[in-house]
Order: sequence, then structure tokens, then C-alpha cells
Amino acid sequence: MLSKLPKQTDPNVLIGFDTADDAGVYQLAPDLALVQTVDFFTPIVDDPYTFGQIAAVNSLSDVYAMGGRPISALSIVGFPQAGRDVSILEGILQGGLSKMQEAGCAVIGGHSIGDEEIKFGYAVTGLVDPRRVWANASAREGDRLVLTKRIGTGIISTALKSNAASESTVRAAIESMSTLNRATSETALKFAVHGATDMTGFGLLGHARGMAVASKVSLVLDHRRIEFLPDATDLSRRGFLPGGLKRNIEFISDCVAFAGGVPEEVRNLLYDPQTSGGLFLAVDATDAANLVNALREIGVPAQEVGEVVVKTRPLISVR
Repeated sequence: MLSKLPKQTDPNVLIGFDTADDAGVYQLAPDLALVQTVDFFTPIVDDPYTFGQIAAVNSLSDVYAMGGRPISALSIVGFPQAGRDVSILEGILQGGLSKMQEAGCAVIGGHSIGDEEIKFGYAVTGLVDPRRVWANASAREGDRLVLTKRIGTGIISTALKSNAASESTVRAAIESMSTLNRATSETALKFAVHGATDMTGFGLLGHARGMAVASKVSLVLDHRRIEFLPDATDLSRRGFLPGGLKRNIEFISDCVAFAGGVPEEVRNLLYDPQTSGGLFLAVDATDAANLVNALREIGVPAQEVGEVVVKTRPLISVR
């Protein structure tokens, strides 16, 4: 649908909607540009405060994925006009504000509507040096691919709805989803990162496809180097697959090839839609190991998971 819309004609629009990037970038001066993004969704955990935190972290992540620094945000709220305790909304707003404050991002307003289903998120504005934007289209042949959070939140959230996920598994998923990508982004800015995206609803393979298409390259992933959240592999094997995972398979599978040794439960996890996931970075081969080490030193579970190669068929290979 977006491909049918008119092309941007404003020369200050450095990144618009045509490359499926995480955020738009609008240049203000030779060394200054705005990063703008918006994200909101329905609750994925029962606790209002925790949901607010996760929604805020998820919204901020798009700015970090562009190499930017968030400075202000506007809240977006959908909440029932009757039949719900308003203290739930208060908890959501408090949780979101706590993470915005942790990020140094000022909440300066927002908008709410009556909605039968609760929805919450933010429109976030950040700043970035236009000469150092991490675009989806900037991965280069020879780059190494670094993933900074473990995956499996979609499958774990689905298992939680059936009371099939242990408390420790849920805690691990919540901790991951409520951890800012701020330190990750700030650390990565010190290294030769060429391109980036963050892990959200399209899953690892969906976001890998987006990077490959925009950069006109192919990606090779090593499933043995990809780390999953506790019990995610077992829950995948037991069939707790979210609807978004199945839609991702329908959308992406025709450009993905798996080696015979990749287990089915792992294949599902690579399609698993993530909420507030980590960053997926295309890093110069000479800097990848140093970046991973630097991130692990500050407690980020970063891992080199693949490489960028010349464009070929299939677009994405998983070995």
C-alpha cells in the first residue's frame, strides 16, 4: 500500500516511509536531524504498571535503532469509557513515565480516545547526527550481524495466556522487554555500525528481510549462535505459537531457506513476533567482535549471529 503513495519531495526528509525504517529522519541543520516514530499496542501482561513500562521501552527503541537520542514523547491512549477501573490507566501511565524518565525523555502531552480495548504507546521525537544515521538500507557486503537481546517473547506471551509458562520464564521475558536499548545504542555508536533495526512484530526473519531488501544484499544467519529466552524453545516445540508468528511465515517464508539441521521449534522462534526486542546491527567485520565484547561488559546479551553477503537467492539463509 505504501508503495502506491507519492514520493517525498522535501529534500530535508532523509528517511521517509519508503524503506520501511524504524523511524523517519528530518534534517534541521548539517549536523542535526529529528528522528520521529510512533508505536502503541494492546496489553501483553496483566500488570498495568509493567505494561506501561514495556510500551514505553518499545516506543523508544525505534529512536535508538536509528542511532538517535530521544528527547520528548506524546502518549497515545485507548481506554474504555465505562466499566474499567481508572486506576488501571493510572498504573499504565506511571509505568510508561518511569521508563521515559530513565531514558531522559520528557513526556510533554498526549491524546486519549474511548476504546473497548486498552491500547497504549507513544509518539517519540529524538535527535541524531544526519551523518551517522543507522538506516535499514545501509548494510554492506561483508558486515557481521549482531543481535542484542534474546528472542521468544511472542511464544512466551502466548504460553502465559494458557498458564503454561513458568514464573521464572515470564520474569525473564518481562525483564528483557522492559530493558531500554539506550546503553546498547550509546555503546554501539562508538563502533563501525553501518545499519540497524530493532526486533518487533515481524520477528528476526522479518526484520532481516527488511534490511536485506532495503540494502540490496542477502543475509546468512547461524541458528546455533542465536540465543533464546528461557524455555522458549520448549514452548515452541509444544505449539504455543502466536497468530503473528503464523502471519510472519505466510509473509516471509518464500524468501527464507533453512538448512536441514535447523529444528522446527527454532524455525518458529525465528519467525516469532517480538515485543520490545533488541537491536539488530550490521557492523563492519573488523569491529563486530569488539562491539559484542563491549556490550557484554555492560550486561547486554549481544551475540554475533550472521553476516551480510552479496544479493542472491534465497534472500535469507539460515544454517
